[in-house]
Amino acid sequence: MIKRMKISTSYLIYTFFGILTVSICLHLYGTWSGNTIAEPLLVGSRWFVLAFIFIHALRKRSLTTWILFSMLAGAEFGHDFQALAIHLNIISKIFLNLIKIIIAPLLFGTLVVGIAGHSNIRQVGRMGWKSILYFEIISTLALFIGLAAINLSKAGVGVTLPQAMAQGTLPEVPKQT
Repeated sequence: MIKRMKISTSYLIYTFFGILTVSICLHLYGTWSGNTIAEPLLVGSRWFVLAFIFIHALRKRSLTTWILFSMLAGAEFGHDFQALAIHLNIISKIFLNLIKIIIAPLLFGTLVVGIAGHSNIRQVGRMGWKSILYFEIISTLALFIGLAAINLSKAGVGVTLPQAMAQGTLPEVPKQT
């Protein structure tokens, strides 16, 4: 009788992080030392790490893990196979349009269920005021953080505008289809 060897999750995770560390070290060594490392070795190490993430996603069976794997695989695919990825951009456009289609009904449904879930109309009113107050406070805080960041970083200082922009007249740009 053949015994099946069961691989523990901790062993898989330790192996994954070991391979990830080696892959990162290879990339950093090639970047900082100026020495060139064979491109197939770098590509292979990245795809090997992705294979481990895929195995982890299969074992974990979590939507979050599959989303993480899909994002990393898509980025890697776009990095390694640029010419093919450009021709597959129709898939990304379809996905983004589907996301845009679902957002409005999802928000509407969430609001309706949230309001209908309260039996007391005063609770709904209090929740509304708290939401508006929270929105105003967070928006004001974001505004001050943005103002502080731009005043500290002085972004845009030293940029000279072209003469046409300074006069307010720009050349006509032909319409692209």
